[in-house]
Amino acid sequence: MKKIMLLPLDERPCNYEFPSLMVGDTNFSIIKPPLSILAKKKVAGDVEEIWNWLYENAKTCDAAIISIDALVYSSILSSRLHHLNIDEMQERLYRLRKLKEINPDIKLFAFSLIMRCPQYSSSDEEPDYYHDWGREIFRYGYLTHRADLSIAYKKETIELEGVSQRLPREFLDDYLSRREKNLVINKLAVDLTTEHVIDFLIIPQDDSSLYGFTATDQQLIRKYIKDNQQQFNAYMYPDADAVANVLTARFINESLNKQPLIYVKHASGLGDTIVPPYEDRLISETIKYQVMAAGGLLVSSVSEADIILMVNMPSAHPIEHTSTGTIPQTIEYDVNRTQLEQVLFAEYAIDVLNKKVCFADVAYANGGDPDLFELLQIKGLLFKISGYAGFNTSSNTLGICIPMAMLHFIYGDRQAHFDFLALRYIEDVGYMAYVRKDICENYLTQMNYDYFNIDGSHGTVAMLVHDKLQKFADTKISDKSFIVKVIDCQQPWSRMFETAPTVKVEKRKDRMIFVC
Repeated sequence: MKKIMLLPLDERPCNYEFPSLMVGDTNFSIIKPPLSILAKKKVAGDVEEIWNWLYENAKTCDAAIISIDALVYSSILSSRLHHLNIDEMQERLYRLRKLKEINPDIKLFAFSLIMRCPQYSSSDEEPDYYHDWGREIFRYGYLTHRADLSIAYKKETIELEGVSQRLPREFLDDYLSRREKNLVINKLAVDLTTEHVIDFLIIPQDDSSLYGFTATDQQLIRKYIKDNQQQFNAYMYPDADAVANVLTARFINESLNKQPLIYVKHASGLGDTIVPPYEDRLISETIKYQVMAAGGLLVSSVSEADIILMVNMPSAHPIEHTSTGTIPQTIEYDVNRTQLEQVLFAEYAIDVLNKKVCFADVAYANGGDPDLFELLQIKGLLFKISGYAGFNTSSNTLGICIPMAMLHFIYGDRQAHFDFLALRYIEDVGYMAYVRKDICENYLTQMNYDYFNIDGSHGTVAMLVHDKLQKFADTKISDKSFIVKVIDCQQPWSRMFETAPTVKVEKRKDRMIFVC
């Protein structure tokens, strides 16, 4: 059995648990640092203990999947809040050379985020001043970029003058100084790739946009990659929380000499021309990078393909699941998109063509599509497909369902596959499309909580979420073949944005029990 050492982006289950849940009962195993030394949301972790753990385990591992944000700052949020000097940051990063000295044969796959610049004002994951000035910081970067390109409209030039006058200089300077350090670290990561210390590097972008600070940083780093001729060893595309899944699939594919071939089929004829929310490019371009980064290639016909990737995207203007309100019915979703054909083709591809089929449910940001889920349920496909996700951003979804389908292509039906499928339906559809909205509308105020402030990860709100998710599992997922049980539930970071259930699936037709 080959062993993978994972240093996750942070302690949330989507980063800490998902790769292990996907790999499950294969001939690969994943070891992770103890949660006690990792960050706790905005409280930084112990970087020295993280390094001690890496040194201790490097000798016996075949691969290391490393979040450079965790390596240098201790977590994704710490990368946005720290006051480290560049010499200290560089020294921490260069310790990667020692990992290769300890074990010259270890494959080192790393990822280092371009620091995000959210388009809204919230300090939940940013410095405190972002509560009041977040939108203005984004607009300052966005408008400055357009002005530098000489494409700013007159009204944008006027807006930039106003933002520049209103925005406190000390907050902007603090923010920009941290961005500059992040840019240096990303370039140094490319240097380590050039040295063959890092065998493969991803520089993903969280909450990216066409213009602004993330876009300008991306241009600088892309040029640096080209100048160092590292285009085949260092990729850049939108994502954050799913990159470890992709790198896990890449190592498994490389180890087994596999290169899964993937055919893409969209629910809408215009689906591949859409720029998803929180991203900076056509989804079709991101799909190419996600597939390549995971160790696969795209093909142009079903007959060539090992896996068919179904992309559930409307024809324009994707909207977001929110904590309140109903999903509007629009021509982009109801007329210029045909989910029925996708599901019928999926059934044909699985039953007749013997192909693996997965669904990237990216019709909505931050949650799965209830209509697609219902069609899969009616057709009895929930546990026949090779992968499903509708998790947060479009790239988060792609970075889950593509590696998931690749592992199913290699290993077929197994315990971990069924469990993770059930978890995705519970979390991405049950919670994000139904239960979260219900609790936010009907319970939180009466319980004296709000969206970003509930009673801990295992409090009364988590218990309520658990009960409602079990009802969803009973009525929407369990069928004649499978019983789905939610045996635990936590609310990471004590908020309503995400949940983290533990799922147990029992197969009715025989005595085999699948346990997560």
